[in-house]
Amino acid sequence: MRIAVTGGTGKLGRAVVASLRADGDEVINLDAAAVRPDIRIDLTDYGQTIEALTAIDDRYHQIDAVVHLAAIPAPGITGNAATFQNNIVATYNVFAAAKAAGITNVVWASSETLLGIPFETPPPYIPLDEEYPARPESRYALAKHLEETMAAQFCRWNPALKMIGLRFSNVMDPADYAEFPSFDADPARRKWNLWGYIDARDGAQAVRKALDYRATGVEIFIIANADTVMSRSSAELAASVYPGVEVRRELGEHETLLSIDKARRLLGYEPQHSWRDHI
Repeated sequence: MRIAVTGGTGKLGRAVVASLRADGDEVINLDAAAVRPDIRIDLTDYGQTIEALTAIDDRYHQIDAVVHLAAIPAPGITGNAATFQNNIVATYNVFAAAKAAGITNVVWASSETLLGIPFETPPPYIPLDEEYPARPESRYALAKHLEETMAAQFCRWNPALKMIGLRFSNVMDPADYAEFPSFDADPARRKWNLWGYIDARDGAQAVRKALDYRATGVEIFIIANADTVMSRSSAELAASVYPGVEVRRELGEHETLLSIDKARRLLGYEPQHSWRDHI
C-alpha cells in the first residue's frame, strides 16, 4: 500500500514509518516538523491536507490508507485552547480529506487519557478496558474524545469506511528504560496512568494490525505493553494505591492494568518487547 503517516517524525511515528517500510509499503511522512518529513504539511490547513491525501506533483497521485499520529502530544506543552484547537482541527481535516479522497482505511492515535488520567478520581475498576464511558480530564483528552465521536459519524456517513482508534499508552523507546528502576521507590510517581507504557515498536505493530484488520465502522482499542513499568507486582500496586477499587480478575505478576484483551482478540496484537529485557 501507499500509506500517508502524519506525524512520522515523532517518537511513535518514527517506529511506525520504519516498520511499515520494512513490510514493503510505500510510506509518505506528512509532518509540520522542520526535520526530515517527506513532505512538509500544515494539517490545520484543509487545503494542504486534502492535497496531501490526493496528489502531490512529482511524488504520487493516490493514497491507499492513512495513519494519523500528528498532534501536540500531551497536555501542558502549550496553552489549553491552543492544544485543543490544533489537535481537533488537524484531525477533522485528516478525516474529511480522507473521505473526499475516497480513502476507506484510516487508523489514528487516540489516547489512554480518555480512561480518566491522571486518576485523581480513582478508576472504576482494574484492569481498565474500553467498556466504560470516556472520562476526559484535560483539553487534550477532550479533543481525543471528540475525535472518537467524529470517527463514528464519518463511518455512519460512509458504510464502507473503516476507522480504528488506538488509545496508546505512554510511548517509550529503549533509551527510556534506564529510568524505569527508579519508579519503584514511589509507586505514586507513575499511578497517573496505572503504571502503563507502550514500546514504540509494539505501537507500530498495533498500527500494522489495525491497517490489516478487515472490518468496517469504527473500533477503539487500548494499546499498551503486556507488563507495567514497576518491579513490584500488579496486585500489590492495585491494593496499596487503589484499595477501594474493584479488581475484576486475578492479576498476573506484572500484568498491565490497561487491558489489551480486546486488541489481542480482534487485532491479533501481542506485545513483543518489555523494558525488563533492557535492564
